[in-house]
Amino acid sequence: MDTYQPQPLPAIFAALADPTRLAVLERLARGPASVSDLAAPHRMAGPSFLKHLKVLEGAGLVTSRKAGRVRTVALAPAALRDVEAWVDAHRAAWARRLDDLGDFLERKDDRT
Repeated sequence: MDTYQPQPLPAIFAALADPTRLAVLERLARGPASVSDLAAPHRMAGPSFLKHLKVLEGAGLVTSRKAGRVRTVALAPAALRDVEAWVDAHRAAWARRLDDLGDFLERKDDRT
């Protein structure tokens, strides 16, 4: 079994930014699927779709395994935990800034 190697967050966020790749991840959240099943809803040539899978795999977001002629892709949640950790680390600062903005706006309303 492959062990997870952390990927740089920019590669993960770049992979998540594409609508096709995001749709693939949303589908894989329900369970593993074959490449052909994943590609079916998308209107693009096979090689183009495989490039999307390669980006997802390169970012550590999915894994794939071949059995005979069928390649099955599965979600690799470890990379998503890296994103979650990043968001959690920044959540307090964002909340504080929003609270400060709310306080500012209340003070401004009181003056007018």
